[in-house]
Amino acid sequence: MINIYIPFWHISFWNISYRHKAVKPNKVGGDMDKTIYNEGHKTLVKKLIKARKNCKLRQEDVAKLLGRTQSYVSKIEAGQRRIDIVQLKEFAKIYKKKLNFFIS
Repeated sequence: MINIYIPFWHISFWNISYRHKAVKPNKVGGDMDKTIYNEGHKTLVKKLIKARKNCKLRQEDVAKLLGRTQSYVSKIEAGQRRIDIVQLKEFAKIYKKKLNFFIS
């Protein structure tokens, strides 16, 4: 009996090759609206700025309360950074507002 070593990645079953192939990521269609640039995001940013100013807080103050940098708050308020629901809850707590204020 002869033992022949064949690497497992060269074995094919049912004409399907199991060699590793690089997969290219799919491109998003050009007609798809990015959430960071839509009107809902712009409205949310305006409400965040309004709430901060009503509380008479500076971006530096908010950043300190969040444990972040001033540039983090600045980028959110400039519309350059997305904000998720967890982050929005943190802002709402600092500004003493309900989530509904920012969403509606």
